[in-house]
Amino acid sequence: MAILADESTRVAVQGITGREGSFHADLCRRYGTRVVAGVTPGRGGEIHMDLPVFDSVAEAVSETGANTSLIFVPPPFAADAILEAIDAEVPLIVCITEGIPARDMLTVKRILGESRSRLIGPNCPGIISPGKCKVGIMPAQIHKEGSVGVLSRSGTLTYEAVDQLTARGIGQSTCIGIGGDPVVGTTFLDALRLFRDDPETEAVVMIGEIGGAEEEKAAEYIAGEFNKPVVSFIAGRTAPPGRRMGHAGAIISQGRGTAAEKIEKLKECGVIVAESPAGIGAAVSELGL
Repeated sequence: MAILADESTRVAVQGITGREGSFHADLCRRYGTRVVAGVTPGRGGEIHMDLPVFDSVAEAVSETGANTSLIFVPPPFAADAILEAIDAEVPLIVCITEGIPARDMLTVKRILGESRSRLIGPNCPGIISPGKCKVGIMPAQIHKEGSVGVLSRSGTLTYEAVDQLTARGIGQSTCIGIGGDPVVGTTFLDALRLFRDDPETEAVVMIGEIGGAEEEKAAEYIAGEFNKPVVSFIAGRTAPPGRRMGHAGAIISQGRGTAAEKIEKLKECGVIVAESPAGIGAAVSELGL
């Protein structure tokens, strides 16, 4: 079983007529994802990649039954693209765009909380349920269908973890890149709740990094309400305080959000913490799933 995306997912790609939108929409379709429409304002009525293009998300939903939006829209316009999908009551929105101003995302977050939509991202690789559906930019060939959920703030480390699991014959139920920005739609805690309720997810890999307190919140939830084993890795052990490392959300502020603090909290809450990214696969293998 998968969470959020499966064979019933019907995707409308916002920004499909752009280079990135076209390229990744094609790869999603080749994987078997049901991409049913594109959305580009001013291009409504055109056919692109054998798909109908609409001026608005609402039109795409009405005409094609799309229940998921995949966003490839430039940063200055991406927040408005998310808001348009929310307004159209799209259940799942996946925003790949990097560089959306945090102030814009604060507005999105407020409106999202009052809506029927769930947002994955922004600044993320998306979501894939191996063998069923891919909504994003992840390399599909490294994934294998199975029972381990994968959550990560880092796209690259997601791929590293998945590749290790697959090489050991360990498949994945669903892999979610939640995004590395300070303000994201779906947090570790949100995703863990979904994995908890998925009977076919037997364990979870959670890859965090310095900055913020989402890993600590997730650790407390795992200790109190999550009854499946969790393997984690925290990136950024050598990052100096006050300096951003990679993602916009990866910054240690006033001595808080360090890797050491996160690792200590995770271990205290019963999470298995890999010492390096190379050890993630071995740690999961030792669970004996």
